[in-house]
Amino acid sequence: MPFQTLSRALAPRAVAAILGLAAIAAPTVGALAQPAYPSKPIRLIVPFPPGGGTDMIARTVAQKLADQNQWNVVVDNRPGAGGNLGVDAAAKSAPDGYTLVMGQTSNLAINPSLYAKLPYDPLKDLVPIALVSSSPIVMAAPAKSPYKTFADVVAAAKAKPDGITLGFSGNGTVAHLAGELAENAAGIQLRHVPYKGAAQAMTDLVGGQIDLYMSSVPTLLGQVRNGKLRAIVLTSTKRSAQLPDTPTLEESGYKGFEAVTWFGILAPAGTPAAIVQQLNKAINRALEQPDVAEKLRSEGGEVLGGSPEKFSNLLRTDVPRWAQIVKASGASLD
Repeated sequence: MPFQTLSRALAPRAVAAILGLAAIAAPTVGALAQPAYPSKPIRLIVPFPPGGGTDMIARTVAQKLADQNQWNVVVDNRPGAGGNLGVDAAAKSAPDGYTLVMGQTSNLAINPSLYAKLPYDPLKDLVPIALVSSSPIVMAAPAKSPYKTFADVVAAAKAKPDGITLGFSGNGTVAHLAGELAENAAGIQLRHVPYKGAAQAMTDLVGGQIDLYMSSVPTLLGQVRNGKLRAIVLTSTKRSAQLPDTPTLEESGYKGFEAVTWFGILAPAGTPAAIVQQLNKAINRALEQPDVAEKLRSEGGEVLGGSPEKFSNLLRTDVPRWAQIVKASGASLD
């Protein structure tokens, strides 16, 4: 066959082959063009006001994530409705890894049974990334208070029903339910004073506007250490290393009493698995740093960490467990 004829015969095939190779290569080129995660600031929603234990934990982790990875991590406080507003805002955000939320026992494990119409489902609308820490709840009183032990509180409450005020941050939080459980166990009734956040409650407690306050150890520890508050009793089954002289309710005669709060970071459901794993590794690496671990422990927390699966399993266990506690307490916020 003459060269010109052979060329004309092969040309269409060559063009088709080249076009085919281009089509195969195109997705690869497109993928390479995608910016590496993260390419913009990451928002970490804290569903409580600044100044409380949840806020402190979130800012400690956010700062270390920023320092270690050269990321821009912005803490966004979204308080309201016992933490529901902030969690709902996160659940309804784009699942692209740029919106995270610092969840905790109250708004993830308790609220599903406390609210008949919760705007989000923590098991379906969020994907766990990593647990951060846990902490017992502590009941505290002003340093000049006549209540030095839980037995003192019980005696006074029985002598004057509904005459002692008990504050806590947000209806339906672990602190609220721990207070309810303690009252039920002791057969007393306290007058509840819910707050939107810890900052105002602490001011009122130190100033004597309320008699008692229940919150996580990180929230109250500083004021206990400086002598403005007295820690009366803990809700864990063992004493806190930061409050070694404070007994537990179990030690005080209420066997099996336990109500602790844990904290963890989540993202909207549908967030790519690769991003979840990247964030999980970064958070665990941050928690392993001595300064972060010491900061969390010094504030009364226990460092957790672990895989997304570990966090997911805890959620699936705690949601039904707290549902039983809510039912037994009779608490409802609808």
